[in-house]
Amino acid sequence: MTERDPQPGTEPRRIEQRGLYFDEMEEGAVYVHAPGRTVTEADNVLFTTLTMNTQSLHLDAAWSAGTEFGEPLVNSMFTLSTLVGLSVAQLTQGTIVANLGFSEVSFPAPVRHGDTLYAETLVAAKRRSRSRPHQGVVEFHHTARNQHGTVVAVAKRSTLMQLSPGSGGTP
Repeated sequence: MTERDPQPGTEPRRIEQRGLYFDEMEEGAVYVHAPGRTVTEADNVLFTTLTMNTQSLHLDAAWSAGTEFGEPLVNSMFTLSTLVGLSVAQLTQGTIVANLGFSEVSFPAPVRHGDTLYAETLVAAKRRSRSRPHQGVVEFHHTARNQHGTVVAVAKRSTLMQLSPGSGGTP
């Protein structure tokens, strides 16, 4: 038995993956999310059809070939969803109460089949909730870049987050 083995009759300490609690988030810090996510044609077609977005630019290769892009583009709502999704494991897994809203969402460059999305999140602001003493409001500024470093999506998101257990809800 080594020092790291549990004592006979005891269980090892269990650590569950989770996001950060409100009080663990550092205002002004940028969290870099990994791994990235390579977007396939199948991803785009599935998301587009599941959400009933029949825009030819996402579904019709022949039609898209005649556009300035020369090929189908990835649905921007898939891009936004992936941008937020890339942040979940590191920031909000099991610690978020609710999304309160999105603002200033933009897509400065298109995403194409085969592009890999990478994301990072700035904790722009945070404050204790005035009406919920065990929760706080966090403003995230999310940025997605493709494999070339080109910014393809940005979004500001307001969330309601839990305080860590045992924090007692005191400031």
